[in-house]
Amino acid sequence: MAETIEEKRQRLLGLAKEAVSKAYSTGEHSIAQAFNAYSEIDKSRNLVHERVEEWYGIYFPELSSANQERFAQFVVRLGANKKNAGQEQLRDIFGEGAEQVGQAIQRSIGSEPGAEEFKALSALASMELELGRIANEIDAYMKENVPKLMPNVAFITDYRIAAELLSKAGSLSKLANMPASTIQLLGAEKALFRHLRTGARPPKYGAIFKLKEVTNAERWNKGRVARLFAAKIGIAARADAISKRFIGKELRQELDRQLARISRKQRPQDVRSRRTQPMGGFRPNKGYDRQAQWRERGPGRFARKG
Repeated sequence: MAETIEEKRQRLLGLAKEAVSKAYSTGEHSIAQAFNAYSEIDKSRNLVHERVEEWYGIYFPELSSANQERFAQFVVRLGANKKNAGQEQLRDIFGEGAEQVGQAIQRSIGSEPGAEEFKALSALASMELELGRIANEIDAYMKENVPKLMPNVAFITDYRIAAELLSKAGSLSKLANMPASTIQLLGAEKALFRHLRTGARPPKYGAIFKLKEVTNAERWNKGRVARLFAAKIGIAARADAISKRFIGKELRQELDRQLARISRKQRPQDVRSRRTQPMGGFRPNKGYDRQAQWRERGPGRFARKG
């Protein structure tokens, strides 16, 4: 007996629900959301720190902000009256650098903030510390779960970079089906669209640039190293998505061998210097004088008429 339209509708809805449940049960989307949250929180934290640094810099301009967390902790715990900061309190925040901070306090030209102002400033610094705590929790979640989902990609790159590639691709299966050229540009979408729209220089790499091998490579080798990693990431993603077989060590060993070969390449001759040199076998005609030929021939058809 043929099924009715309503029965067919219910059956298709059931299949759709089952497919959605299966897709979300792998944990891919959770990791992608975790990376997006981590990236946005990190940006927000940097913005908040810039404001805290500029604001409290009015009262303690000598305090270094090299470590954002320690700077915010000092503002919250000792910023109301820095002159009363004890050596133990400073050591608890800055460790071995406590003595330098104590000396900076003694020679500081800044005054102390008012009670109402410090209340708002302390709340802002507390927000920065809370954002840092949340970011650390998300980072710990990614560090534990990304290698479980993408063991090969995480092994040859980094768990954060693997999570970013997964987030940009949309899913592990999509990442596995991407060519190496597309993987190489994941994370550089804005630069790619600017190139297509305005004709600006095309990007050479996206998220892969965060790899220390790409960052530390010589300028003329960065593109080669990025292409090499993109190709290996594609193989690793296919192993993670399809075969479920760990081949990370083999890929890493092959990567190291090819990276060593690339690093031995000599710097190519500069393009401009090559253009200024004559082509092989070419000998200019020393008896040819273009200006003399022009004077003999006259202006000809380029002369102004009338």
